[in-house]
Amino acid sequence: MKASLMKAVVFHAIGDIRVEDVPEPAVEDQKDAIVRLTASAICGTDLHFVRGTFSGMKKGQILGHEGVGVVESVGSEVRHLKVGQRVIIPSTVGCGTCQFCTKGYFAQCDNANPMGKLAGTAFFGGPEAAGGLKGLQAEKARVPWADVNLVPIPDAITDDLAILMSDILPTGWFGADMAEIEKDDHVLVFGCGPVGQMAIASAILMGGRVIAVDRLPDRLAMAERQGAQVINMDEVDVLETVLKLTDGDGARRVIDAVGVDAQHAQHGHDEPSLLGKAKDKVEQYLIEPAARKFGSHFVAGDNPSQVLDWAVECVAKAGTISIIGVYPPTDRVFPIGKAMNKNVTMRMGNANHRRYYDVLIDHVTSGRLDPQKILTETEPMTGAIEAYKAFDERQPGWMKVELEPSA
Repeated sequence: MKASLMKAVVFHAIGDIRVEDVPEPAVEDQKDAIVRLTASAICGTDLHFVRGTFSGMKKGQILGHEGVGVVESVGSEVRHLKVGQRVIIPSTVGCGTCQFCTKGYFAQCDNANPMGKLAGTAFFGGPEAAGGLKGLQAEKARVPWADVNLVPIPDAITDDLAILMSDILPTGWFGADMAEIEKDDHVLVFGCGPVGQMAIASAILMGGRVIAVDRLPDRLAMAERQGAQVINMDEVDVLETVLKLTDGDGARRVIDAVGVDAQHAQHGHDEPSLLGKAKDKVEQYLIEPAARKFGSHFVAGDNPSQVLDWAVECVAKAGTISIIGVYPPTDRVFPIGKAMNKNVTMRMGNANHRRYYDVLIDHVTSGRLDPQKILTETEPMTGAIEAYKAFDERQPGWMKVELEPSA
């Protein structure tokens, strides 16, 4: 019998993604569930794959690691979910029973990644090294260990809210949690994109005094509306300004919400010299030689270690740096000597999404956190490629893009 088909966003090559008909998923293990997606989204991590700054994607992989939907079918060993139930799909995958999952480190599950115990995080829509699980920018998805990796949604939470709880809110909260924020700490957040905005909101709720750095006016304005002091890196000396705002100490807590696709300042004091720009291009080539360097869309960032350098310069002595921006395993550039001489604590990694849902659902339903205010665009699946391009270009207003799989 011919397999049923569905629409999905499919990776073909660096810079080449397409909306295509692909086979619908089926239960492969009795702990699986099939979810009919009612909302998906585009994330900056997806852009890393399309730009080539994180390699290993195979032709035919379905993109996307954010999803909300309705349970359509379950395997015989699924105990806690019912057909017809609304659910959030966390981006990272865990088995729920291994030594790491039982301690809350779902992103380091021993069993979820078929590449083996030492392979690292398994997540939807990524390269083979991340488990090769088909992504969530599709009409349907197979979810392994469904009792662990599907989160029932209370009626008070709409799909527009829930899609922001699939990845960016838990990741922002994870970044703030790793930073070990204490009341009235200065918290410096690099990057005011979707995850950065959620890190800002989380840090403020935890009692931090937030300073946010970016170069895009609409993103800085949103951070300011949330209550952050803002720094436009195109207009001022970032280090000097941070020191002025922190009584000369630097920020006790720093969160990198940018990653490998960082851009250097385009104007002002922090714009690199021609020699500096050439050095950055060499560094980028050494990290990912195949990264897309030219074209009108999906071009890699031009300063991979920009935020890491600033983070170490701007953190206070004995402070904490929390890294939630994505860096590929090929990236080996970090100012370790300067960090060591400041007694810096470094914490980083892929978010343990499943660990945080009880507290985050409570914060969202109570109104203490409102992630929906950063959702700026909703597009049908058929318009996904144009939405990717607008998000990639950082066009004004394109902060967070929801995709409607059935539209």
